[in-house]
Amino acid sequence: MLLAALGSAAAGLVALLFLQRLLRPFFWDDVRYYRRLRTAGRAIRSRMKTGVITFVDRFVEQARRSPDKPFIIHEGQVLTYRGADERSNRVAQTLRSRSGLSRGDTAALLMSNEPDVVCVWFGLCKLGCQVAFFNSNTRARALLHCLRSCGARALVVGADLVHLLEEVLLSPQEDRMELWVVDTSTSLKGVNALLEKLDSVSVEPLPMHESSSVNILSNFLFIFTSGTTGLPKAARISHLKGVMSMCFLRMCGATENDRVYITLPLYHMSASLLGIGGCIELGATCILKKKFSASQFWKDCEKYNVTVFQYIGELCRYLQVPKESSHSVRLAVGSGLRPDVWRDFKKRFKKIQICESYGLTEVNIGFLNYTGKIGPIGRASYFNKLSVPFELLKYNPLTYEPIRTDSGRCVKVSKGETGILIAPVSAANPFLGYAGNTSMSEKKLLRDVFQEGDLYFNTGDLMLQDHQDFLYFRDRIGDTFRWKGENVATTEVSEVLGSVDFLQDVNVYGVTIPGYEGRAGMAAIVLRSDQMLDGKKLYSQLEQHLPAYSWPWFLRVQTSLRMTETFRQQKMKLVEEGFCPTVVRDPLYFLDATEKDYVPLTKTMYDRIRSRQRV
Repeated sequence: MLLAALGSAAAGLVALLFLQRLLRPFFWDDVRYYRRLRTAGRAIRSRMKTGVITFVDRFVEQARRSPDKPFIIHEGQVLTYRGADERSNRVAQTLRSRSGLSRGDTAALLMSNEPDVVCVWFGLCKLGCQVAFFNSNTRARALLHCLRSCGARALVVGADLVHLLEEVLLSPQEDRMELWVVDTSTSLKGVNALLEKLDSVSVEPLPMHESSSVNILSNFLFIFTSGTTGLPKAARISHLKGVMSMCFLRMCGATENDRVYITLPLYHMSASLLGIGGCIELGATCILKKKFSASQFWKDCEKYNVTVFQYIGELCRYLQVPKESSHSVRLAVGSGLRPDVWRDFKKRFKKIQICESYGLTEVNIGFLNYTGKIGPIGRASYFNKLSVPFELLKYNPLTYEPIRTDSGRCVKVSKGETGILIAPVSAANPFLGYAGNTSMSEKKLLRDVFQEGDLYFNTGDLMLQDHQDFLYFRDRIGDTFRWKGENVATTEVSEVLGSVDFLQDVNVYGVTIPGYEGRAGMAAIVLRSDQMLDGKKLYSQLEQHLPAYSWPWFLRVQTSLRMTETFRQQKMKLVEEGFCPTVVRDPLYFLDATEKDYVPLTKTMYDRIRSRQRV
């Protein structure tokens, strides 16, 4: 009887496991990831009870635990955890004695990637300042706008960017801010040299009363995001977000023994909070590059024994180079990897695991694809939604505003439908808004979404949750355009075009045609070396995989695509230039539906299109 009962139980268990694998194949992956999240959360709470509260507190703790371990390696220079801690102490001591900065003030940092970015950043934090990261490509009007919007009392500039101070020195200001250059001397009047007497000051930390504990929900950093008006917005980053971001590399599977290669600019959250912060959390070593170089990438990976690298946007596309077989890279972590690039990368670099993710600067919501499945940015399982609550809303295809019922409530999409991603604003997920821009801050909030009094953050991103609970990024509302009464998702079109063998790179956008509603599709393309444009083959690909309203009516053949400093495609200039042959110097083509081919766009054809004789 007992054996029969045990046999029945075993058979039942096997049947149950079979059903689980059939119906919920990623169940145990979800459980393991949820447990890692819970463990990370408990570790943060435990440290806070001992006084290790902030991002910099965690760094100081690691510096005490592993003082002689290399923290940052940059162009042959090795900075240990203790060395970085002591140098940041010197920065704090110098600024305390020579500047007018005090606790609560904002100091702006405008520097290229180098170890002193981290040392100055941490030194300012130890002084009690809020730090604003400025894009090193910021110029003229935008630079002054950024200074004013975050209320900076001081601007610290790297030695290689000191020429940018001329814009600030020439501008009339009511309250003259302090100007510092990270150099041993300067000839500019009104500018102080931070390193002039740095070696003569104490390496000891400031007295405890000068670096007292902070509110975990208060402002830690300002990180600038792109603005719809063309001017950047200063997103406020809480101390809580800073600390939570440090767990990213650990959640991806990195360890203290890894050497992490960072080529992304430190003024972005990906490199600073996720990359540098992730190394600190693990006690790992960061190989910091001034900027990305495809020709040096694998050489550096081999030279420095890199095991993990960070990517963003299209960076992985540029790594398809002949010599990369002798590296030790096992893990690539980042976001914005297109499925076609991902697929090609995996074919070439079979032993490198990809950890694709999604996150926002402004709030704590984030996803991680820990399964290895190509395409999704993460999972939306029951367990994950316990840790990262979110919803996808139905939206008006004309205005992209959430649809509300007669009672004023929003409507959730069903699985398989695209919706706007929103996240509840709470103590665990605060939204501190944009500095100096109350109206823009308010626009990001949705009130009374599902019940009276609730509050959600509108990401402006379109997502889809499939029936296996995978999440897919569909588009950013600003990139989606409407044609023939239908919404066109640029990412979907780019993915289809990206699978064409003679195309190396694609950037899809919409252009206006006089007399027509909406915007017609256009694609800037780069041909692979020794390849020609095959319009008929391209037409066949579109016909097989996309509805007609999604097809690009115009092609612009370029030698390379314009990219941002974080390898995101630039669309604004392309949209402005449109498809006029007298404006655009690149070869232009028009979709001839009768011939099922792309034909050269002449001035005569352009005039016929504008007069509504074509399209």
